[in-house]
Amino acid sequence: MLGVLVLLSLISLVALVPPPSAPTVPCRQCCDDLEPAEGSGAQPPTGGYNHVPEVRTYINMTILKGDKGDRGDRGTPGKAGLEGPPGSRGPMGPKGSKGPAGPSGDPCKVQYAAFSVGRRKSLHSLESYQTLVFDTVFVNLDDHFNMFDGKFLCHVPGVYFFNVNIHTWNFKETYLHIMLNDREQAIVYAQPSDRSIMQSQSLMLELGLKDEVWIRLYKRERENAIYSDDVDVYITFNGYLIKGSTEGN
Repeated sequence: MLGVLVLLSLISLVALVPPPSAPTVPCRQCCDDLEPAEGSGAQPPTGGYNHVPEVRTYINMTILKGDKGDRGDRGTPGKAGLEGPPGSRGPMGPKGSKGPAGPSGDPCKVQYAAFSVGRRKSLHSLESYQTLVFDTVFVNLDDHFNMFDGKFLCHVPGVYFFNVNIHTWNFKETYLHIMLNDREQAIVYAQPSDRSIMQSQSLMLELGLKDEVWIRLYKRERENAIYSDDVDVYITFNGYLIKGSTEGN
């Protein structure tokens, strides 16, 4: 009896195993055709197929390509780059043509300075030195000679020529100096005489800016005097520039 049961069991097992060449049929249930409940996350039935084929779209770009568009606006320039090293010196260019003549220049500056003054009154010495002041003007360029002080003030430095003429007084000594600032430069002298005579002195001086040239009468201790009158001019003092220098210009 036991052997019969074992034999039946083996036969059942053999009947349940499908042949190797038969296709596998998926197991279906009675509810497989129904739609899955909303929100369950289950996949819808595939109609007996487990694999869904992949569909790929192909677009022919040559059909969609349009005409070439217009050129766009120029963009803003970028930042300047670093300065490069200097290049080598190029060859000398050809000589240019001669340009037109320029305008005429200013003429050379000519400097002038001159004066000539006289005195119509006699003068006697005082207790101290005194300046010989003049009352008649013959020439006084740019008023460089001060008629109130009796002094020539140098505005144009250079070499000057000066001359003084005086008329002596009878029985009086005549004693004067040509002065440069406070220094005696030359003397005009005549001893006492019973006759009046004309005396003259000349010299050249190199003057700087603001130098003063004048005539000084000696003190009374020498009893000196010079003569003149209202009719004729006996006393004159003259000076003029010979050659100017660049000092002060």
